[in-house]
Amino acid sequence: MKALLLENIHADAVDALRSRGFEVESRKGALDPQELIEALNGVDLLGIRSKTQVTREVLEAHPQLQAVGAFCIGTNQIDLTAATDTATAVFNAPFSNTRSVVELALGEIIALARHLTDKNAAMHRGEWNKSAEGSHEVRGRTLGIVGYGNIGKQLSVVAEAFGMDVYYYDVVDRLAMGNATKCDSLEQLLSSVETVTLHVDGREANTGMFGREQFRQMQPRSIFLNLSRGHVVDLDALHEALTSGHLAGAGLDVYPSEPKASGEPFESPLQGLPNVILTPHVGGSTAEAQENIGGFVAGKLVDYCRYGTTSLSVNFPEVQLDPEIRGTRLLHIHSNVPGVLARVNSVLGEHGINVDRQQLVTRGQMGYLVTDCGNGVTEDVVAAVKALPETVRVATVS
Repeated sequence: MKALLLENIHADAVDALRSRGFEVESRKGALDPQELIEALNGVDLLGIRSKTQVTREVLEAHPQLQAVGAFCIGTNQIDLTAATDTATAVFNAPFSNTRSVVELALGEIIALARHLTDKNAAMHRGEWNKSAEGSHEVRGRTLGIVGYGNIGKQLSVVAEAFGMDVYYYDVVDRLAMGNATKCDSLEQLLSSVETVTLHVDGREANTGMFGREQFRQMQPRSIFLNLSRGHVVDLDALHEALTSGHLAGAGLDVYPSEPKASGEPFESPLQGLPNVILTPHVGGSTAEAQENIGGFVAGKLVDYCRYGTTSLSVNFPEVQLDPEIRGTRLLHIHSNVPGVLARVNSVLGEHGINVDRQQLVTRGQMGYLVTDCGNGVTEDVVAAVKALPETVRVATVS
């Protein structure tokens, strides 16, 4: 089996796949959809980060592609509906780099609260300005977290340990961590805190969620951070809020339009502002995080291809399977309609196949049937199961 890894995925992922018998091609940069279609010829597994767009056109052009691994948290760069329709399993790393993002957020909050960017620039110009004016501790200050998922929750705990009073808002009902205060609306949060940090996902509904109205609702001289998705913030509106003095500072790690590879030019209306920290989408880019992500996602891809395990899949029914396979394991991905189990078992019975173990799990419109067959499965059996009208994909592992 062959794997294609893009966007400079950590060497641990390459080693993990090669050590399990996969042929691996690794490339540094992202590919656009047409380039990706050409590159996927003969490829069974695809690994990407945040830049490569896996569209329906890409997935439908390569029905042999078994799985896509997003070596990051987000999966909005993948057409998940198309992946499900083509029976392509998608895996990501929802936990592996949360600490890295949290530490960057806290570092930027402290740097902006202490005006470290201004003081650093002045020192490099040869100016000595030992003044406490405008510099504040973060202890005792209020932090508002928009998006209380894995990153938001961990940031909540660590910020509270720094002595900050934490408020949070999420469209999903989430349990508070520690002494954090839940807000019933975004407006309530914005009017209650001195620092706002975004940790929302990349769904289309979040596009432009932060614009002139939201910045206007923030307290004067607040700090604003976006380490989530670039398309959720109107950068022109943020520029106005900063240059007018309404906001004291901002830190951004993501942008509506980002270069595909290191070394390419970058432009933003926020460049040149002394009270703005700009980083090149490195929130999760620490050696520890990338190593953890590489091993975690590669492991999920291997478990799926070798055993059929789909635990923590983004789009498949989740099944945790025993790596010990007695005979042949038949993996049947199908439309979730009544009677499929009976029809598959009828085919197996007609061919004299004995069933040792069997699991059927459904998720939305998809069903996933795993059958361990003790006395082996011939090509004729696989062909007969494929011929069932509900079948989307059939695979065997042994």
